[in-house]
Amino acid sequence: MRALVSVSDKTGIVEFAKELIDLGIEIISTGGTYSKLKEAGLPAIEISELTGFPECLDGRVKTLHPIVHAGLLAMRSKPDHMKQLEELNIETIDIVVVNLYPFKATILKDGVTREEAVENIDIGGPTMLRSAAKNYQDVAVVVDPTDYEAVVKELKESNEAKGTLEVTLDTKFYLMQKVFMHTSNYDTMIADYLKKQRQDFDFPETLTMTFEKVQDMRYGENPHQKAAFYREIGKKQGSITDAVQLNGKELSFNNINDTNGALELLKEFTETTVVACKHGNPCGVGSAENLLEAWNKAFSADKVSIYGGIVVANREITLEVAEEIKPVFLEVLVAPSYEKEALELLQTKKNLRILELKDIGVPQNENAYDIKKVNGGLIVQTIDSKLLNQEELKVVTERKPTEKEMDDMLFAWKIVKFVKSNGIAIAKDKQSVGIGPGQVNRVWATKQCFEHADELIDEEAKKGSVLASDAYFPFDDSVEAAHQAGVTAIIQPGGSIRDEDSIKKCNEYGIAMVFTGMRHFKH
Repeated sequence: MRALVSVSDKTGIVEFAKELIDLGIEIISTGGTYSKLKEAGLPAIEISELTGFPECLDGRVKTLHPIVHAGLLAMRSKPDHMKQLEELNIETIDIVVVNLYPFKATILKDGVTREEAVENIDIGGPTMLRSAAKNYQDVAVVVDPTDYEAVVKELKESNEAKGTLEVTLDTKFYLMQKVFMHTSNYDTMIADYLKKQRQDFDFPETLTMTFEKVQDMRYGENPHQKAAFYREIGKKQGSITDAVQLNGKELSFNNINDTNGALELLKEFTETTVVACKHGNPCGVGSAENLLEAWNKAFSADKVSIYGGIVVANREITLEVAEEIKPVFLEVLVAPSYEKEALELLQTKKNLRILELKDIGVPQNENAYDIKKVNGGLIVQTIDSKLLNQEELKVVTERKPTEKEMDDMLFAWKIVKFVKSNGIAIAKDKQSVGIGPGQVNRVWATKQCFEHADELIDEEAKKGSVLASDAYFPFDDSVEAAHQAGVTAIIQPGGSIRDEDSIKKCNEYGIAMVFTGMRHFKH
């Protein structure tokens, strides 16, 4: 029995090879793997000795040879195949242990050139893996060092029970599956790298993507659903996948989803800001000169909904702020850094998941995909990376907004962009006053927004607030509701066939209204 061993990831390879040798299996090897085995004092045949052909082209060609691939692909159950091997003086190869050139590690290096990346595209490795996996009935093919132990165990059990060296068919089928997952992931990384190199942002005719598992989860959105967390391959600054957890239990499915939504809203702000989020919707947002004031604004905007919620901040958490946060039950807290004393205080809450995300303000690439799974397919779009176009802002009412109203409208517009549609947000003094998410018509969203505000904010505090709508008003009933609640300025996309009705109603009440020409549906 013979094994061909050629690995880039040499974790455990010497120990595995020794186990195979002890079972009487002959080892064929190449390049750095051959050198490592010889250094360990293990007998191995170099590939060029087997093929009678030297490695050439700086090692680009060494295993691409009929002696190798015929030995892998010959079906032992076919007499014609075995007769041809005998005539050609070729022996079978029964175990293949291969993993591929470190393409991922190469492209993640700072300053890597295209030439370096291309040179780390493995050719012989995938070819051997595919040959061996195609003939899985006869060849055990191992790409993952974590499978070494299981393969050795089965070989030993077979040897003890029957005096033969065999890996079970079921295990070989499992190993075959891992091969094609491994090579698919590898080829997808290459294709994705080349697409980015060409700055090709078109949607391809076939879409292939690859992700790496971060963790299995206890369950998904609900306890009866299975779940896992995967990350994109590459440097993703400012994303939850790059956060360092400093305290608390593992993140749940809902924690990750809600935290991601909170972070994406936070990225709209450069000033000191705190965002509280619940079930994918913002429930309190505050911007201020310092973090304590921003926290107080976000917290007081909705002291009820923040319970069990997510809080993200774009400045270091100080001890002063930590003392205010500590009494509040939160699931997740994210910030770019923490004062030592602040972290120690917060870590006394053993169930609070504390995350440090140094590049918390870095936005996503505007060409990144937003993907939704539908039954039988995907719908794919670029992310909603724009807020508005300043040149398209248009005051459509007789009264122009004051400078303060305009500041508050832009603040509210950032919030409503991340409120599920139909969405309404009202704000004052860079604090959310009321948020109405996910209603099936816009006036309900508007009324819900004010009903919540009525419960949380006194009448005087609401006067002079502004309103943002993620899409146009189809009727003037939302303006009527806004007026009754004390709103003095409205920002909305415009574009309804009844825009004039809303403009007329605003003029009647002295409300300033601005059209953005851009909507922000979020379904």
